[in-house]
Amino acid sequence: MRELGEVIVVSTDQPMSGMSHAVTIQTPLRINLIRQEEGFREYRTNGTPVDAVKLAKHSVLDKKPDLVVSGINHGSNASINIIYSGTMAAVLEACIDGIPAIGFSLCDYYPDADFSHVHAFLERITAKVIKQGLPKGVALNVNFPKKSEEAVKGIKVVRQAEARWVEDFEERTDPYRRKYYWMGGHFVNGDEREDTDEKALHDNYVSVVPVNVDFTAHEHVNSLNF
Repeated sequence: MRELGEVIVVSTDQPMSGMSHAVTIQTPLRINLIRQEEGFREYRTNGTPVDAVKLAKHSVLDKKPDLVVSGINHGSNASINIIYSGTMAAVLEACIDGIPAIGFSLCDYYPDADFSHVHAFLERITAKVIKQGLPKGVALNVNFPKKSEEAVKGIKVVRQAEARWVEDFEERTDPYRRKYYWMGGHFVNGDEREDTDEKALHDNYVSVVPVNVDFTAHEHVNSLNF
């Protein structure tokens, strides 16, 4: 991002996977400046990704930003993952405020994941959004395929696949003989259509899904009667 303009970072102080659109309302929020250079400032907060966007807007910035970027998330946010994602919640929070916003994610969960192949695509997508903007109420969910021996084929603008997580709960017992659980699960994609983010990623393309914050099923507003 520093190659494209002035950057102000507001980061959470710990991983926030699965936090979705959570906000902090029962404990104090803190934000600290931890690094400053020409064209760059970095803050850290004890809040959630959505808190970070709100704090940036109200406590850090003196003007509306040109763009909010979230990520690069370490793991996929394609398909239904968007509703669980703290990364994408920050994007949608910015979208609510009318700020162009992009979430970037790499479909690789390994600790030593290789991010080297995403740079050119990330810069290309970001530069275009800075120049052209986005439609009102629309943000972008961008996912990069895991690096492989094959070069990434390009970028596809697609829709969200109809897929879901099926949870598994492993029951354990603590030293006081009380039960507790670790949640796991596996991803199930039954969507075999060609125009989805999961298909694009499977075929080694960068997937770009335009998303918005309006959950209304508009096509059914007039068909449901009570």
